[in-house]
Amino acid sequence: MPSARADSVSQPTIAIIIDDMGNHLKTGRQLINLPYPLTLAFLPHRRNTQELARHAHNANKEIMLHIPMANTLGLDLGAGGLTIGMSKLDLTLTLRKAIRAIPYLQGINNHMGSALTQRREEMKWVMEELYNYPLYFVDSRTIANSVAGSTAAENNIPNLSRDVFLDHIQTRKDVHKQFSRLIKVAKEKGTAIAIGHPHQVTADYLEWALPRLDKEGIRIATVSGLWDIRNAGQHMFGTRKSYPANNVASNLKKSKQKSANKL
Repeated sequence: MPSARADSVSQPTIAIIIDDMGNHLKTGRQLINLPYPLTLAFLPHRRNTQELARHAHNANKEIMLHIPMANTLGLDLGAGGLTIGMSKLDLTLTLRKAIRAIPYLQGINNHMGSALTQRREEMKWVMEELYNYPLYFVDSRTIANSVAGSTAAENNIPNLSRDVFLDHIQTRKDVHKQFSRLIKVAKEKGTAIAIGHPHQVTADYLEWALPRLDKEGIRIATVSGLWDIRNAGQHMFGTRKSYPANNVASNLKKSKQKSANKL
């Protein structure tokens, strides 16, 4: 099975994030049970989020918060959404509650967000809160002129950006086309990140495609594993002098220390 953390920068490596976890129990379980290091992004305060996140952790999957952000179409964000017009305090507390709602987090990415990710001030508020935790940020890039990634970098938040959407069109033919594009980008650039969703066509396609990666000469890694490759094995939070004294950050740090001690 391909390694969760590829140990060679010479071999093209992909990471696959599955967004919208927590809403779909059947396909959520199917994706969790795939024996590959997928990264699963959970919506906060959803009916199945806690159960599936714990199941995912036990299956050695990497877990992210999929934080809802305001979009240009005015689509409903559901619980935990960050909206335009929120004060800094309201936005920060909403994000903090969402972080606390999901166990075993290692990073976050935006759900929708085509409106909010264009706004540098609100993105700065997001990153200032993220600095309180050992969490990375992935810009889903739901709009081309997003400033989320650059704002994360300015605030010393480890960050990456999505390269390919797998299932914007939900047919096997189109998912295959996008997966092939993902492989091409990885071969050209060394690494690539895709985002998919817990649609039945996506789960079934990945069940078929992932065992074939070895023949393509491709490895699959978690998002944090891909970050390690791109950053030559540097510690993701090595420049941080200390984490602040809040329960979430402290517990996450202790959990990481315990995990390291077992290795």
